[in-house]
Amino acid sequence: MNLGLATGAAALTRKAFGSSCPPGFIDQSPFDIALATTGAGVGGEAFPVSPFILNPFIDPLVIPQAMRPGYRQTDGTLTPTATNAWTCRTSAYGSNTIIKPQAASGHQDAMGARARSTKDPATGKTYALPDAGTHQLWPGQKGTVVANSPQPILYHIRLQVRESRFTSSAVVPIDSNGNIIPLPPGVTAPTFGNGYFLPASTIYGFNGTFPGPMINAEYGKPVNVRFENDLDLNENCLNRGDFGAPDWAFLTHLHNGHTAPESDGQPHHMSDNDGGYQPSQWCDNLYLGYPAGGDEAEKQSFLWFHDHRMHHTGANVYKGMVGLMPHYDPILDPGDETARFNKGSKALGLPGRRVNNLDGTFDVKYDIPLALYDTCLDDAVTPHQDYHNGQGEMHPEWWGKTFFRHYPNHGFVGDIFTVNGTAYPVMNVFRRKYRLRFLDCSVARIYQLWLMRGTPLAVPGSKGQQQLPNGQQAMKFTQIAAEGGLLPHPIVRNSFELWPAKRREMVVDFTKYLDGSPTQPGDVLYLVNSARMDDGRLPSNWPPKPDFVPKQGEYMVPIMKIVIGGAPPETDQSIVPSNLRANPTLPRLTGLPTRQFTLERSSLGPDTQWVINGLQFDALNPLALPKQGQPELWTVQNGGGGWVHPMHMHMEEHRVLSRNGVPSPDANHPDDTGREDVVALYPSETVQFYRNFRTFKGKYVAHCHNLAHEDHNMMFGWCIV
Repeated sequence: MNLGLATGAAALTRKAFGSSCPPGFIDQSPFDIALATTGAGVGGEAFPVSPFILNPFIDPLVIPQAMRPGYRQTDGTLTPTATNAWTCRTSAYGSNTIIKPQAASGHQDAMGARARSTKDPATGKTYALPDAGTHQLWPGQKGTVVANSPQPILYHIRLQVRESRFTSSAVVPIDSNGNIIPLPPGVTAPTFGNGYFLPASTIYGFNGTFPGPMINAEYGKPVNVRFENDLDLNENCLNRGDFGAPDWAFLTHLHNGHTAPESDGQPHHMSDNDGGYQPSQWCDNLYLGYPAGGDEAEKQSFLWFHDHRMHHTGANVYKGMVGLMPHYDPILDPGDETARFNKGSKALGLPGRRVNNLDGTFDVKYDIPLALYDTCLDDAVTPHQDYHNGQGEMHPEWWGKTFFRHYPNHGFVGDIFTVNGTAYPVMNVFRRKYRLRFLDCSVARIYQLWLMRGTPLAVPGSKGQQQLPNGQQAMKFTQIAAEGGLLPHPIVRNSFELWPAKRREMVVDFTKYLDGSPTQPGDVLYLVNSARMDDGRLPSNWPPKPDFVPKQGEYMVPIMKIVIGGAPPETDQSIVPSNLRANPTLPRLTGLPTRQFTLERSSLGPDTQWVINGLQFDALNPLALPKQGQPELWTVQNGGGGWVHPMHMHMEEHRVLSRNGVPSPDANHPDDTGREDVVALYPSETVQFYRNFRTFKGKYVAHCHNLAHEDHNMMFGWCIV
């Protein structure tokens, strides 16, 4: 942490509120809390055992609906045509001024136009770059690749301090062996059935929810999202806990949008304020709905947005800054399985029934995003101490609320699994095919996911997680997409890995089981995780084997219950064709520029646990300067030590060419046939992939998406010149 920033943040955030808060209430940042102790120091990596959920699988899965466009007041009310619409609390042009999203210079964010340039460290040559605070391209701009685009749909998202609950079940405290124990000293909690009522946890949420809103985007229809920082407006006087960016700053990244640097949300371009927008500031992120190079084969299908505040990405994402953004292709993948019957249509017929709204947005039935997130809840007896805050004090007042440690160099893992913000939810389905879009938005956890039948059982020694000791595979998945979009051909899979930030899209037919027998209304199965992670290094039951099937009694945690109902209200007319989306054509690879990046542990200090090519992240200087439109071959090497790294490349997707010199795909990575933005690096693995750099110029980053690694400097800047 930059001490100057932290001290300034502490001064900034000591704000007493009025009569709606308790007398003397001081709204503290994590750094304020650290100052209140006797000083911070490097502590042990101790983690609590979360309270045990007595009755899992009772809360319904929350299925996001499409966010509506328009301006939001500070209370969250949507008022698209209000006279004060698009009023900014602060801007380069004064406070409380009306600035509608637009192409004009200096109108992309609250700080106005700022000159940008970069220097090639090898030659000393300086390159001028487009200004920060100004959109590089705007829809309809003459003489550009988006000259024929319509004006963008305008959305408004406020970052808000709110509360979120993971379960409505009663909970009880347990020890690490799964034994029920009394409430710790100093803890008070209302009784609830046979246990206690779990308190709500404070979040920093997009529009105050976790996960945040879902924007259904469509290629050819640009979207502008204004993100505005209201994290200083703690109207309900909520206790913020001791994690999250200490200056309450945010920086939103659409992962992995083909996006200009000023809208990409990352700290190589947005290096002001130590890489974040401060309270009352805002930015307009423009998503053009334009595929890289204008190539139809470069269209994507499932993106998400999350915080990217420098050195505090993990804390802010874990505190709630997660949103969803499926992308639909009006030609191949419009979100309507019946479109393939239209005259001249090329639609694939993938599962989904589109419901158009009057404001131009749309929802899609039977197309369900599933955001997986693991959390850890305070047990009131685990000391709060890491490099940045705490001296071993305990917080009985935070019992049952989210617990996070910024420092652990392994990467943070929790012991309660949630889907779309609910612990162990129930998804009710009809007897038909569904499109399930899986996202791993955990800080570090890797999942191995199955569809199984069995009887859940609370097993001592598993930190109170339910197990499925008699679990048997019930159905297969048909994978249709990876994070780069639709695959060339579907892949039938027994199970699949899901790494941090990766997305996998699966079609599941809920009409029949693995053996071909039909399902019946009332049948139950479970989404099960078989990858056991005790820390962020790697799953303990690795190395993975392509033919691996967990045996009875092995680690199998049911994370979502699926209840099969009757027939759907309309006939299932979806199909999974044998051909999906052909890959972009690769040029001749011989002679392309090459670069190599090695991921390693570091001894440069507590905040630099991880480095790339021996260097820590430098927000001002790039490690690579590829030329616009010139493809390159990049090689990333996992430097060893038994670690795994999900390495994320911003801006354009890549194509994996080989792993350890063996041409892709291999048995462990069958979906290397498609495009991706996160390369999964097994221990000591070397991966080569193809990249291109089109449409925009400017600064981007690449980093490990184990967010504890990113926050401790496993990131490098690169710049298109």
